[in-house]
Amino acid sequence: MRKTLHILPFFIFLLASVLMAQPSEAETELTQLLNEFLKGASENNIAMHDRFWAEDLIYTSSSGERYGKQRIMDGLRNSGDENRESEMAWSAEDITIRTYGDVAVVAFKLVGKTVTPEGAESRGYLNSGTFIKRNGQWKAVNWQATKVPD
Repeated sequence: MRKTLHILPFFIFLLASVLMAQPSEAETELTQLLNEFLKGASENNIAMHDRFWAEDLIYTSSSGERYGKQRIMDGLRNSGDENRESEMAWSAEDITIRTYGDVAVVAFKLVGKTVTPEGAESRGYLNSGTFIKRNGQWKAVNWQATKVPD
């Protein structure tokens, strides 16, 4: 009995460590949404952009311009590239997610890769977004993109 009592705190600590290492439902949803969005962005998928960005989005680009969802959507519609694969394939690395109830902050390294006859090119950005869960869906309400220096 005495040996069991000495081992019990260890097992409680181990169980707590395992439980804390599991991503929350919100983290899983947001990671999946981000990956789906980046796949859609690689295909210029307007519906995916519409799903991802909130109507009241504040977007700060890596060039220092600030605008909203309407400008993003208009740019996609006017580009003539709707639902056609873009030159750049986008992916996320080093994703960090912090949740606060129905609000979440997502930070990650955005990597854009393209293959040209001269070889592969890669661009990197440090992105962060604030998401709010409305009507059961996470939507980005704020976005900040910073170009990683070469």
